[in-house]
Amino acid sequence: MQNLGDKSDKHLSQSLNGHSLFISDLHLCASRPHITAAFLGFLKNTASKATALYILGDLFEYWAGDDDIQDAHHQPIISALKRLSEAGVKLYLMHGNRDFLISSVFCDATGMTLLPDPSLINLHGKTVLLSHGDDLCTDDVEYQKFRLQVREAKWQEDFLKLPLQVRKDQIETIRTRSEHEKSQKSMLIMDVNQTAVEQVLKTYHYPELLIHGHTHRPNEHHIQLDGHNITRWVLGDWYEQGSYLSCDELGCKAMSLLKD
Repeated sequence: MQNLGDKSDKHLSQSLNGHSLFISDLHLCASRPHITAAFLGFLKNTASKATALYILGDLFEYWAGDDDIQDAHHQPIISALKRLSEAGVKLYLMHGNRDFLISSVFCDATGMTLLPDPSLINLHGKTVLLSHGDDLCTDDVEYQKFRLQVREAKWQEDFLKLPLQVRKDQIETIRTRSEHEKSQKSMLIMDVNQTAVEQVLKTYHYPELLIHGHTHRPNEHHIQLDGHNITRWVLGDWYEQGSYLSCDELGCKAMSLLKD
């Protein structure tokens, strides 16, 4: 299993009153305007009532670099996040496998705080480990090799030196190849590895909750590990409908925008 981060890198937030929302895998892009509209509506009508919103990766279908921040599709999203932040909702963002090039320019423009993956937080008195989740899919060996390559600082530095359109073209090529490769893989390989899950839970001293996305398999899993009872929440993607996890002092509940 790859190193998921040293315990000294954890982000420990203060316990919050009210309720917190968790989403991931929205994959926002200009070719799916109905999902972007659903997200903007979610920010205005649902997230605005929360204390905090955590986006655990893949907010965008891809992010070619913060110099693409003026893109016409990105601007309404950035403005809506900024309004939410200015209204007092705490916004947190974690890199996904599609938008790991998001950096400080985007975060400054939206009022978001970028979290390391994984991050340990205190949520309503419970210890909660947050992750995008792709690093837990260790059975997908080829993907893990690719992930290591593109997360290297030197690779990213060289890539970001390329003209923006060249970067976008290369990303589109990679996405096309990736979709083809995924069609050849079993669903089991692309899911989390149980040993990897148990290892990260041990590393972070058995948090009460693990919340992650990436696999697009929303569910609630109950784990018994070394005498500890741990709940693993898997967030849903937004390809078909918006979904989110709402947590308060009474617990967590999976929600669909269709039920709001």
